[in-house]
Amino acid sequence: MPTPAAAANAYAALARMSEQPAGIARAPGAAEGGANFGAVLKEAMHAVAEAGHRSDAQAEAVAAGKANMIDVVTAVAESETAIQALVSVRDKVIAAYEEILKMPI
Repeated sequence: MPTPAAAANAYAALARMSEQPAGIARAPGAAEGGANFGAVLKEAMHAVAEAGHRSDAQAEAVAAGKANMIDVVTAVAESETAIQALVSVRDKVIAAYEEILKMPI
């Protein structure tokens, strides 16, 4: 079971990624320099990959006797939370795309 600290760290990481001006993401080169959706999505995927690498590194450190099992559990919980959040976003994007496809031309 994930610890409260692990969940708080994962949500804090997601909050940092989502800190951007409110409203619709602008196209590349648009005025005001807001982040575009592709860049935000790429950053989120990179953060999830980094969380996975951290959990792998912690597992290797425990196997070598250099780390604590609690650190591994925390890293895995953070990784799991990040993956779940990314999957939720993916599902919402797919649902929105399917809704757009249903619109009459």
